Amino acid sequence: MAIRIHASFAIHPGDWLKTEIVQAHGVSINDLAEAFGVSRQSISSLLNGRAALSADMAIRFEHAFGVKAETLMRMQARYDLGKAREHEADLAVRSLISV
Repeated sequence: MAIRIHASFAIHPGDWLKTEIVQAHGVSINDLAEAFGVSRQSISSLLNGRAALSADMAIRFEHAFGVKAETLMRMQARYDLGKAREHEADLAVRSLISV
C-alpha cells in the first residue's frame, strides 16, 4: 500500500527557499534576481508561492546556495501531487486493467 502525503504537509518550495535560504542569508529579491539573471517578478512569484519551481531555477539555487536541485525538484513534485490530491475525489476515471 502506497503512503500518501496529506496536502497540508506539501510545502511549496518557494516558501521554504524564502525563509530557509534567501532570508537566512540576508539576500534581497533584487540582488537574487540580478545574480540569477532573471526578473525580480519571477523570483518574487516563486518565493511567494505563485509560481512553480522550474528545473533551471532549481539549478540556479544550487549554484548560488549549495542546496541540491534534485531536492528542490522533489519538493515541487510533492507539492504538486499534494495539491492534486485535494481534488482527487472529483476525478472520474475508470480502471483499464482487469482485477
